[in-house]
Amino acid sequence: MTALEARLQEDQKEAMKTGDKMLLGLIRLLRSQLQYARMQAGEGWSEEKAQEVLSAAAKTRRESISLFEKGGRMDLVEKEKAELALLERYLPAQLSDQELATLIELCISEVGARDLKDIGKVMAALMQRVKGRADGKVLNERVRARLSGAQAI
Repeated sequence: MTALEARLQEDQKEAMKTGDKMLLGLIRLLRSQLQYARMQAGEGWSEEKAQEVLSAAAKTRRESISLFEKGGRMDLVEKEKAELALLERYLPAQLSDQELATLIELCISEVGARDLKDIGKVMAALMQRVKGRADGKVLNERVRARLSGAQAI
């Protein structure tokens, strides 16, 4: 059992005691997803893989929020936002815009990227460094903007 799974187990007990149904439901769902991922991974299970499962759950919530807003379902938007806020307790802290800009510049200079043809090399180097601390879609947009000549980092 990873430290993350142990923390979820303790928080589940606490949520049962306090009667926090939203947190309890979220933790049960996360533990179920983690258990399934652990079975799929077999012997290669690690804290990092557990974090990836939670990052995927957060990404799903963000996408749902966007879709529900487009559909005018504000009740579901609020529910998803509340669950995302609870879920973010278990995720590593996200990098700031300044930290991202610095890492992007560092990776661009390391791989010697000059234009959009090199975006794959930059993204590979960048994703190894951020591991769950930034959204890949946002990173891709910022790297693409930087390599295309725009300074919108």
